[in-house]
Amino acid sequence: MPKPLSGTDNTKIEDPLNTAFEIYRDIIPDFSLFQESLEKPFPVHLRMNRLLAAPSKVVSRLRERGIRLTQVLKAYDTLFVAQNLPYPGNLLEYFLGYFHPQAMTSALAALAMRPRKHALVLDMCAAPGGKSAHLADLVENTGFMVCNDLFSNRHVPLGHTLSRLGVQNAVVTGYQAQEFPLRHPFDYILADVPCSCEGKFRITSKKTFYREDKGKTKLPDTQKKILLRGFDLLKADGEMLYATCTYNPAENEAVINSLLNHRDAELLPIDLKVAFEPGLTEWNHETYDKRLARTARFYPHQTDSVGFFMARIGHK
Repeated sequence: MPKPLSGTDNTKIEDPLNTAFEIYRDIIPDFSLFQESLEKPFPVHLRMNRLLAAPSKVVSRLRERGIRLTQVLKAYDTLFVAQNLPYPGNLLEYFLGYFHPQAMTSALAALAMRPRKHALVLDMCAAPGGKSAHLADLVENTGFMVCNDLFSNRHVPLGHTLSRLGVQNAVVTGYQAQEFPLRHPFDYILADVPCSCEGKFRITSKKTFYREDKGKTKLPDTQKKILLRGFDLLKADGEMLYATCTYNPAENEAVINSLLNHRDAELLPIDLKVAFEPGLTEWNHETYDKRLARTARFYPHQTDSVGFFMARIGHK
C-alpha cells in the first residue's frame, strides 16, 4: 500500500500533495479537491449492530453520554459519524457489541450485496471480520456463513469480531482464497481481496510522504485468481461482490475485465443511496468491456471515507 515515510531512509521523497496519485489525475473528478481531502483525518464512522441492539437504542445511549452522532445516509439507519469520539473501542457499548467502528464505504459492501435470509454465504478474505459480521446482521443470523482467511494469526481477531458482534451462523476456515475447495456452491460471495490500499492513505503529519509500493504490481495476478475461483463457487442464480480499497484500475476494472473474458459472467447494477463514479472503460491505453461502467468508484472527497471500488457480479 502507499507508505507514509518519515524521510529517515535514503528514498527520494516529494511533497505528498504534489505527487500523491498524480497518475490518476485524469480519472478522478475534481482532482484538486481529492488531493485536499487527503489532508483531512478520517471521520469516525460507526455501524450499529442490529443483532444485539436496536440502532435507535444505541444512538440514544451514546447521545446521553455527550457523544454527537449524525446519520451518514438517510437510507441506512445503521450508519453514523461520531463528531467527538476519538477512541470508540474504549466504550462499554463497543464491548457489548452494540456497534462496530467501520469506514462508511466499507459498510456499503454488504449493503450492495443485500443477501437474503437463510442464504449460504462465503467471505473469501474475511479478517478482521467487519464485513462478515455485517452480512450476518443483514441475514439476521440465519443461513450459514463461511468466513475464510489464509493466515492463522488473523483468525483470532476475526473470531473475536464475530463473537463480540453476536454472530452465530458462521465458521472460520483457513484456505488460500484462490484455492478454496470446489465442494459446494454459494448463494452469495464476497471477495474483498488483498490490494494496495491506496484508499486508506491520508497525510497525518508534516512528516508524512507518499511512496509507491513496488510490490503492488504483483497484486492483480492474485486478485484475478481469487475472483475466478469465487465465480466458479457461485450458484447459477447467485451474486458475488468484488471489492478493493484502492484507485488503481489494474486492481479494479482490469481484474473484472479479465473475468468477463474468461467466464460467462455479467455485471449487475449497484444500487446504493450514495454518490459514486462509474467504473472506467479505458485506462493507460487499454480498453475494457463497456459493462465496466456498471461498477462503482468511491472517492474520499465525495464520501468523506476510505476510497473504494466495487463490482457486483452474477451469471449471464
